[in-house]
Parts: sequence; structure tokens; C-alpha cells
Amino acid sequence: MFSFIKLSQLRLFVTNFVSHSCKFLHHYHDYATLDQCIQIQRRFSKGHIYFEISCNLLPTKLSSECRFKFKVLKVNGTVNTDTQRLNYQSQYFTTPESDCQIIRPGSIMSEINKKFIVGYAKLGTSGCKKCKQKIEKGSLRIGKLSPNPFSEDGGQMKQWFHPTCLFETFARARASTTKLEDPEDAEGFNDLQEDDKQLIKKLIEDYQTKKGKPSKTEKPVAAKNENSLKNSDGKTEKRPASLSLDDSFRQFRRLCANIAEENSYLGKTKLVHDFITKGSSGDGYHGDLSVLIKLLLPGVMKSVYNLNNKQLVKLFSQIFATSLHKMIEDLERGDVAETIRLFFEESKAVVPLQKSDLTLQEVNKFLHELSQLTKEEDQQRILTKVAKRSTANDLKMFVRLIKHDLRINAGAKHILDGLHPDAYAAFQTSHDLEDVIQRVSQLSHVKPGMSTKLSVEASLMTPVLPMLAEACRSVEQAFKKSPDGFFAEIKYDGERVQLHKQGNEFKYYSRSLKPVLAHKVQHFKDFIPKAFPSSNDLILDAEVLLVDNKTGNPLPFGSLNVHKKAKFQDATVCLFVFDCLLINNENLMNKPIKFRRQILEDNMTPVKNHIHLSETKLITVADDLQNLMAKVFNEGLEGLVLKDINSIYEPGKRHWLKIKKDYLHDGSMADSADLVVLGAYYGTGNKGGMMSIFLMGTFDPDKQRWVTVTKCGIGFDDKKLEELNKELDMVKISKDMNLVPQWLELNKPLCPDFVVKDPTKSPVWEIIGAEFSQSELHTAHGISIRFPRVQKFRDDKTWKEATDLPRLKKLFEDSKKKTDLNLMKAIGAKNTITQETTSENDCHLVSQPKSRKRPLEINQENTAENKKTLLNIFHGCKILLPCDTPEYKQLKRYIIAFDGDIVPEFDVKSATHIIGSSKVVCTNETVPVVSTDWLWTCIREKKLIRVDAFKVKEIK
Repeated sequence: MFSFIKLSQLRLFVTNFVSHSCKFLHHYHDYATLDQCIQIQRRFSKGHIYFEISCNLLPTKLSSECRFKFKVLKVNGTVNTDTQRLNYQSQYFTTPESDCQIIRPGSIMSEINKKFIVGYAKLGTSGCKKCKQKIEKGSLRIGKLSPNPFSEDGGQMKQWFHPTCLFETFARARASTTKLEDPEDAEGFNDLQEDDKQLIKKLIEDYQTKKGKPSKTEKPVAAKNENSLKNSDGKTEKRPASLSLDDSFRQFRRLCANIAEENSYLGKTKLVHDFITKGSSGDGYHGDLSVLIKLLLPGVMKSVYNLNNKQLVKLFSQIFATSLHKMIEDLERGDVAETIRLFFEESKAVVPLQKSDLTLQEVNKFLHELSQLTKEEDQQRILTKVAKRSTANDLKMFVRLIKHDLRINAGAKHILDGLHPDAYAAFQTSHDLEDVIQRVSQLSHVKPGMSTKLSVEASLMTPVLPMLAEACRSVEQAFKKSPDGFFAEIKYDGERVQLHKQGNEFKYYSRSLKPVLAHKVQHFKDFIPKAFPSSNDLILDAEVLLVDNKTGNPLPFGSLNVHKKAKFQDATVCLFVFDCLLINNENLMNKPIKFRRQILEDNMTPVKNHIHLSETKLITVADDLQNLMAKVFNEGLEGLVLKDINSIYEPGKRHWLKIKKDYLHDGSMADSADLVVLGAYYGTGNKGGMMSIFLMGTFDPDKQRWVTVTKCGIGFDDKKLEELNKELDMVKISKDMNLVPQWLELNKPLCPDFVVKDPTKSPVWEIIGAEFSQSELHTAHGISIRFPRVQKFRDDKTWKEATDLPRLKKLFEDSKKKTDLNLMKAIGAKNTITQETTSENDCHLVSQPKSRKRPLEINQENTAENKKTLLNIFHGCKILLPCDTPEYKQLKRYIIAFDGDIVPEFDVKSATHIIGSSKVVCTNETVPVVSTDWLWTCIREKKLIRVDAFKVKEIK
């Protein structure tokens, strides 16, 4: 009697045979196409034993069934007698050839007659037959197979269970009910992770112990070392024993995929929280939490691997013995990890494993080893080792870790919030991930009723994430945020430093929390004790500058560089202290700035040209701020930092304000530049494989050549980007300087992937940014634009009407002129309607607002008078103004000018008025939905009008 296996299962069976049977079989991938072959024969060899696999398809049942057998073909390189072959046959296989059945390796049984199936939930939509709960995606599940009475071809249906739920049903089942008494009775058992295999075995043992039944006699198999594993080259390596399934790299990849697919940030946090509380199997997390969180945040806890994209491609092309040129060409799509995965799958030199058995600990070890290496041959050795242990997706994720980007669109806040609600705040304060995880783990063991809040405080010799400032664009914005007044400090153009002092030990950290170079801070240890004679322990927030010994004035940014510092012989490195976070073990972070400032003044003695207290002024009147701003800008200083007198120190938060000259034009230059598209660069990530960053330039009439000004990648949506990729007439040069045309003057670091075929036919774009800047990289006399973006596509202009180099120089010079005090005050009184700028002509004059037929004409000549009359029309009103409202921009300016607040659509609950139409859906009946006529009437009457006559009818 023959046993059969379905044709659709043949490939899976042969793969399982190779992967899970006798260890001496070598793996091949070149299986013949099944629907074209009547007989399949492949030979697997190892040492001196040769095997033949034969599969004979029955002609009458070609589409559905086949039978095949495995037999020993040769021993020691020679054909042996039938007796010798049968001896070897019985040694390696459970069924001898003479039985005329399908021959299986010792541990593999027929998949046809099994009554149970095990595996991992694919979609998370199946439900447990017992507890009626959904089985989460990726979780272990067991299915009970039974005949399907509704199927004509005698198919089977599956009833899914959680593993524990299935064995609970066995406890109440009849004696005749089929039960899972041997793990090998379950289809797919050999495909499970080792921990899941042990879980099922333990459930079987526990069930049999309770029932008092002896377990099935296990089949004799060769002794297997559970702590050993094989690489793709057959070499055995030891691995840690008793690791949880939660520590598997495969589960880590699955978690990352789930996070990436989740659009909601709260949903991403929930996925992390569920995994570290329930684990992979749902019975709790049993893995290494520290390693998991560290790998989920590769961009936060960065290690340096000294490998850029092209270096990675070069090394892996050697490992895979494939074409470097082809890999570089594929790299243009913008995803180096995906490129390496694709070529790994095609590699013959190093073959990817079929199933992942890497652990997080092993991956973390590989990454640590890689971070210690700088030579290419050493890096290649480690990467080869990783490749031999990886599946294609394993290696892809490993490369993502090297690049510090998992592509899951989740930052430290979303991951750490899943760990504990206070974990992110604690991490911002201490920046010690291990400490935060350890403290969270300790909280899980507290007794009921005790506090589970995580303490957030500074720790000596551990850097604190610095508090930051957001841009302030008007005097009114400053007083609106800080009505009780604020400290205005000089914004020094130096390098921010966080100083930690514990006794006689000193440490200095940069803004990015890295150690500061010794030549910048090493001499402070001699002056800090003099400046703080009574302070044993300190954490100071400060700025390091080079000051002129004669005048005491700070020198330009960048002068702290070793080589540039040598140019200033009569200068000294000076520390300007502006905040204190800790003093003599007293944490001051939760104290207001006015208290922290007083502590500094009481405990600090300035040391001339070495340790200074930052210059600050208490501001309570708008005129004082305007005068101070004009003075600071006229002296060529960078700007001011404003700090609410009642504000505490919040690490990483942008709750201070900073005023710079360029911020006072709504974050843009007073003038724009009409530049010509000269080239383009491939984008990365979602924009990989397409031109998404453009090289902008201008014409130099003296040299009769085109020169570069800036690179711009902001100002167009996806649709516009697609149009540009189709319309622009480009020539691909792949950053090869030898292919740069003669008409373009270009520095090598800016060499693009594409250049335009003819710059005189290239489009003109209006470019605006924060300010004009100087850059040695660009060839337009070093003139560039800081934070450039496309303001407008000037289809009405050609290269002849665009800004040329002489005009660009004039714009640059005008932007550096000193600020006039009257202009400063005019900018400060910006509660009136702001006018928009345009560049319809080459002079870039400020355009006047278009006239409109409205009952009210506002006289803007007397700003102060206007302010007194119209200041509080919408006082206390929080108005939701949809973006598609007619004349949206003008209405928005009126509302803000007359002391109203614009509420974003996602915060509709806080709105007092909603501007809408009859189509507006309003769930809160207490909030009036009114037409725009209500706004215009209020403006005309110069007072707040009742809404009754303006409510939108038929609100649903």
C-alpha cells in the first residue's frame, strides 16, 4: 500500500527534508519545475555517502498526487551491494526501501494523516475556538484539523486555539476524542522556533501527567546539541542556551513590521507595550528588555560603524561575489538595505538561510564588534559572518540597524511611552537608557498601593538633554506666551556645553550629549573652583566662546577650531554660564528660572575672560524688548533668548523663545531669489529612485558660466515631484565630475546625479529661506541660502529675467545691513495685518494687499491707533477656521490681529466658534457653527456680535 502527498506540498516537503533531516545533506535550490517533470531526481552528498531522491508522479493523477522515496545510492564513493545499502537505509531512515512506502527521514512523518497543525497567526483575524478571543498576529496557535462536510473534494477545515486553551479542552474531552499526545503529530512542528517547540512539549507532558497516562515512546534519533547551530557553510557555532522566543531576531523583525504598518502614533506605542507585557506567546515577556529597547532605538543610542551606503555595497558585492556596478545602480532607488537583500537572495557564494535563528543578543554582539573596526577587511569579515547566519530579511534589518533607521516611523517618545508613561521624560533627563529600563523593571515589583511613578531628575556625570527654544516672530508672541515677564538673554554664537563637576572631577558634554574636545574645555578645571568656591557638585548649562582679551568681546562662531583658534593669539576660551540644574546635590530643574538665576548670582564669582555669567535683562514692557532687539542686531550679535520667569527646566522641550533677525519676517528672507534649476539628486526613503533634491544656481555674466547657490528639496508635493521627474530635461552623470559640462562651475562635493541638458531652457523657481549665508561649497562667490524652499514656480520667467550673480551679490549685501530702530519697532507692532511679499519684478518690492469689496476699510497708517481700536474684538474667542474657507488667509489675519485665537481642526473640542457651511458636522451642540458673514460683521462693527442671526442652518 502506497502513501501519497499532494503535488502542491512536494516542494515544501523536499525543502523540509533538506532543512530538518539528516545533518549530512547539502542544500540545493535548483528544483525542477514540477508541472513539467514526470520524474525528479536530485543527489545530495556529504563526505562519502551519496543519496538519491526520486519522485514518481502517477500519470493518472498528475495534477494532485505523487509518491517519492529516498534511498542510499553510494557509500564510500562506490556502488555497494543491496544488503549494504539497505543497512545504511535502515540506519538513516525509519522505513526500508523494500516496504514500498514513501521514505521519510527519521524525525519527519507524513503530513497527510496528521490531525493538528501548528504555526503563527498571519493576520490576527482568527479567533480561539475556546476563549473566543482573537489570536494576535504573529502569536503561536494550534489548529485542529477535521473533515469539511461542505467540501466536495474532501478538504479539511481548521479550528484554531491558543496552545493553553487547546489542552484545557482535552481535560474535558471524551476518551475517543483525538488528542495531541506527541509533538510530531502536529503538522508544521519542525518549523517552529525552539522555545515554541519546548512550550508544546511541556503542555503535552503536563496534560499526560494530570491524566496519568504514559507518554508515547519516542523514536530513537541521533543525539543533538541544542546549543549548536549551523551556518550556511556547514560550520557549527555555539549559541546561548535557554533563550526565550522573545529574544529571537525574527520576532523583532515582526514587531518592527507591525509598528511600521501602524499609522497612529498611539497605536505604535500600544504595539510596543503589548509586546513587552504579553510577549510573543501571550503569557508574558521573557526576553532581554534592555537589548530590545536599544535595538528599537538605533538612532538614539548611536554607535559609529564607519560605513556609508557605497562602502556597504562595496563590501557586500565582494561577499556575494556579484557585480559592484549592478549593486550601485540598484542603490539609486534609495534603500541600501533593500539593495543588499535583493542581491543576497541571488547570491551563490553565500546562500541565505531559509529560516531565521538569530537572537537579539547575537545581533547586538555583531553590531558592537562592527563598531570597533575601521579596516575594510575586518569589517568584511564580520559582515560575512552575519550573512552566513542570516536570512535575506535578517540581513536587511541588520543593515537598517547599521544605518540607524529601522523605517518604522517611530521615535524615542513612542517607543519609551510603551515602556512606561514617564520613561521618555526620565530618559531626556538622564539620557541613560540602561538606568531607565532598570528603574522601570523595579517598578513592576512594587507592592499594591505604592507609587509607580518614575522619578525625573538630573544625575551627576550623566548628560541631561538640553532645553531648547522655538522661533519667536513678534513682540506680541513673546508677551502672549509670558504675560508676567521674561528674562531676555544674549544669544551667544558659540558652542553649547553642559558642565558636570563632582568634587575635583569634571565632565563636559555637547548639545548632542557627546564629550567636548579637550582643547576647548581642559583649562576650565582651574577656574571653576574659583568661580564656585562653595559648590562641590554642579551641573551648569553654558556656552563656550573665544573672547578678545583686550575688548572682552566674543569672537565669531567656529573660532574654537584648533586651526582657526591659532589666528587669534590674543584671545581666551571663556565659559558663559546661563543656567544651573544642580548644586551641592540639590536638584534645581523643577525650580523656576528666576530662582535658578538667583542661585547663580549668589554662588558664582565671575573670573575675567574665563568664567562669565550670561548677560540678561528682565523684560516686562514691549518697548524695552524692541529697544534691546535693535541694540543686539546693530552690534552684530546673533539674537536673544527669552525665558518665562516662572518656567522650569524641561529637557528636550522647546519652551524658551529665540529671536533672530531672520525670524522677524515670518521665518523668511526679506528678499527672495529667482534661481535656475541646474541639476538634481536622487532622493532616499519614499523618494528613492526619483529626483527629489535640486541644484539651484545663477548666471555669472563675467565668466559666462553658471554657478551654484543652493540645494533645495522643499516646496513641492508628491504630485508636483512626479511632474518634475517627467518634464525636466536631464542628463544622468551619476556624480561623475568628468561628465560635468563646461558651462557649469561646480565643486566636487556638490556633484549631482543629473545635470540639465540646456540651462537656458531650464525652469526658474523663486527660492526663499531663513537668510542669505556664506558657504565655501557654492561657486556664486560663496553666497548661499539657509533653509531654502521653493516659494513659487516662475513659469512667466526665463533665465534672462532670473536673478543673476551681480543682483544676488546686491541682495546679499543688503541683507547684512544694520537694523534700523524704527523698523524694529514697526516689526514689533505686528498685531496688525501682515503684508505678503512677492517678486513680480527684479527689485523684489513689497506688494500691497489686493483690494476687496467689504464694508470696512482699515487705516493702517497709524499702527498704534489701530491697535488701540481693534485689539480685543475677538478677545477670548477660539475660532475654528477650516482651511478651505473662502478668503481664508485674510480672515485668519483679521482674527489674530483682533486678539482672537485660531483653533486647529484636531482640537475642535476647545473651540468657542466654528466657521462652516450647511455641510459641517458638529457633534457638540453648545458650540455655534456660523457663516463667514459673522466675522465680517464683527470686523465692520468693531465689536463682537451675537451669533444668532448667523448660525448655519440644518446642521447634522
